[in-house]
Amino acid sequence: MSTLPKVIFGFHAVGVRLKVAPASIIEVYADPTRRDARMRQFLQRAAEAGVRVIEADAQRLARLAGSAGHQGLAARVHPVELARSLDDLLDGVEAAGTAPLLLVLDGVTDPHNLGACLRVADGAGAHAVIAPKDHAVGISATVAKVASGAAETVPYFMVTNLARTLGELKERSIWIVGTAGEAEQTVYDMDLKVPTALVLGAEGDGMRQLTRKTCDVLARIPMRGAVESLNVSVASGVCLYEALRQRGQGA
Repeated sequence: MSTLPKVIFGFHAVGVRLKVAPASIIEVYADPTRRDARMRQFLQRAAEAGVRVIEADAQRLARLAGSAGHQGLAARVHPVELARSLDDLLDGVEAAGTAPLLLVLDGVTDPHNLGACLRVADGAGAHAVIAPKDHAVGISATVAKVASGAAETVPYFMVTNLARTLGELKERSIWIVGTAGEAEQTVYDMDLKVPTALVLGAEGDGMRQLTRKTCDVLARIPMRGAVESLNVSVASGVCLYEALRQRGQGA
C-alpha cells in the first residue's frame, strides 16, 4: 500500500476518517462560505480532535478533490492500513470464530460502482472486498466520496491472479458462489451461513470465463421485470444482505 498522502472529500468520507483515525488527517480544507449546521458540527468535531483546518474557496477545493462534488470539504490524509494481507485478515476472522463473508468483484472498473459496492459491503458487515489488479479500479478520491466513508473501513484487496486467489479461499473451506443470470438456483437457495465469497462480474459482461469456472456454484438473482440485470452495487446489496439475513444478524 502506498504511504504517500492522498486527498479525500465530502462529509461522509472526511467525517468517517475523523471518527476512526483522526491522527491520520494532515489537514482539512473547508469552504468558509458554508456556515450551515452540518459544517459547524463538523468543524467543532475537528477542533475537538485537534485537526488543523484551512479555509479554501470552492475553486481550490475542486482542484484538490478533482471534482466539483466536494460539498465544501476536503482533507489531505495519510493512508490507513486496514489489514496487511488477505491471509492476515482471514486468520483474524477465523480466530474470532466468525464465518468469513467476502465480496469479490471481477471486472468492475467504474469508480462510482466500486464506491457503492464498498458502502454496501460495510453496511452488510462483509469482511473484505477483493478484485483483480488488471480488471478493476483502485481507491481514488471519487471512490472514497461515493463510498461515504466505507473506503476507510472495508479492506480492499487487489490481487494479481483472481482465479488463484479463489483457489486459495477454497483451501480455507470458503464456499465460492458466483452470480450468473442463467443459473438454475437463486441466491436465496444458497446456504450463506457458511464461510462464503460472493463473486459478481461487471454489469453487462459478467464474470470472466476462468473466474466462472473457479466458482463452486452459480446462483442468480430472480428478475421479474423487463430488465435482464441489476447494477453491480445493487446486486451486491441483494446478495450480501441475504447472507446477513441467513446469519441471523438482520435485526
